[in-house]
Amino acid sequence: MLYSFKRFFVTVSYLKSKQVYYRIYYILRNKIRLKLNIKYAQAISSNTYILDLEDSLPQYESMREYSFTFLNKTYQYKNKIDWNFNEYGKLWTYNLTYFDYLNQKNITQKKGLRLINDFIDSITEIKDGLEPFPISLRGLNWIKFINRYKINNKKMNNSLYAQYHILVDNIEYHLLGNHLLENAFSLLFASYYFKDENFYLTANKILKKELNEQILSDGAHFELSPMYHQLMLFRLLDCINLLQRNSWKKDDLLKYLTSKASVMLGWLERITFLNGDIPLLNDSAEKIAPPTAELISYARRLNIEIASIELNDCGYRKIVKAYYECIVDIGNIGPDYIPGHAHSDTFNFLLFIRNKPFIIDVGTSTYEVNELRQIERSTISHNTVMLNHTEQSKVWGGFRVAERAKVIRRIEKENYICAIHDGYKKRFNALHQREFYFENNVIKIVDTIDTLYKYHAVSRLHFAKDVILKKEKNIVWANEVQIIFSTDKLKIKPYSYTKEFNQEILSNVLEISFIQKVSMEIKL
Repeated sequence: MLYSFKRFFVTVSYLKSKQVYYRIYYILRNKIRLKLNIKYAQAISSNTYILDLEDSLPQYESMREYSFTFLNKTYQYKNKIDWNFNEYGKLWTYNLTYFDYLNQKNITQKKGLRLINDFIDSITEIKDGLEPFPISLRGLNWIKFINRYKINNKKMNNSLYAQYHILVDNIEYHLLGNHLLENAFSLLFASYYFKDENFYLTANKILKKELNEQILSDGAHFELSPMYHQLMLFRLLDCINLLQRNSWKKDDLLKYLTSKASVMLGWLERITFLNGDIPLLNDSAEKIAPPTAELISYARRLNIEIASIELNDCGYRKIVKAYYECIVDIGNIGPDYIPGHAHSDTFNFLLFIRNKPFIIDVGTSTYEVNELRQIERSTISHNTVMLNHTEQSKVWGGFRVAERAKVIRRIEKENYICAIHDGYKKRFNALHQREFYFENNVIKIVDTIDTLYKYHAVSRLHFAKDVILKKEKNIVWANEVQIIFSTDKLKIKPYSYTKEFNQEILSNVLEISFIQKVSMEIKL
């Protein structure tokens, strides 16, 4: 009980006062409204204006007739859609109510209208789908669909306008981060579609403040997930599309958004592997966001320049040689007040050899608050060192982080990186130092535990499924790659990783046990 209270207190101590205020405010306000039986209107009379939009990017196919597939889980409805269906978890229900499928390639106007009308007819019973986040995504998708087919339907418009009034009354200031940006991106579209001044002023204010804070100087989105970076960039490009082709407002917002998109494109181009894969760092998975190549193509259609950047504030470093690409994480968990998509992975690294994955991240397969979610966020699931069976950073509760490792020193030279973190200092009075040496055909990694005591440490390497491991004393052959260790305390164990939600791929992890110091040489 005492440990749980301490963990909760440490977690809350990192929150912004604004987050705490709005959490309390929304809870109390909603309780009062429930007692007074105050409810939101289901429809509000509106005036709408068809928008001129360049074709956006199509969504992944997720619907066929009454069959819906999200997160690699499929459900077939027989006659009527249950918009509250939750047997596959809340994120699946969210996806059902996002209406991304309105913008998949094979959707027809008739099918789309039938789905929208079914949702509107069921709106008094809908629960999760009327939360601000799904309203934000659904609103964008409805507006895109409506404008593609130039639909003028009063029932649809008045329902959508009422939903946006729910959103503007429940903006996610208690969460901040990508949720708040999604609210603002959607409100910008709604402001143009309904010519609503209040929506515009709210969106403008949030976008300028939050993009200034959430986009780091090197162009990274501050939650440090390449997948969420792609999603935020996609929304940003859609908003630029909107402002370029519709002249309701004439101010500096378009110029501001374009400048942010430029550096975000530069970061994404830099972090993406040459084969087009993104590194699945923190909460990242494939087939959620548009691929990098499609985003760059979309940006070019909008005449947005791609900034030339070097990885810096994000904490990631990428080393590219003739035969390999290596991404190293020497940054802190971030941001402090919203680390919900962060993992306990300080000094993690990924290695692609000849454009193929070799040493990889375990990935993210679920957002359910369960044991698997805990494992995927933990130190044991990353290519770094765990000391005495203890987490570097205390991830918990699905989207929480209590005490966390801080990088206290970095040295960066040509072909050399050294960093030290203090994640084990409070409990064991120990510091972890990791050094990387990069040559054309060799990568050397040296781990040092700076402590007076002889604690048991384990370094792990998670290999892609096509990599076959063979051990000979202190040498491991990984296909044609030789890895030489300074110890022979090596174990090959099975593990499963994921590239997409609810996916399992079997492979092998190598565990290297040591006391105080160990080195490895990866010879290509």
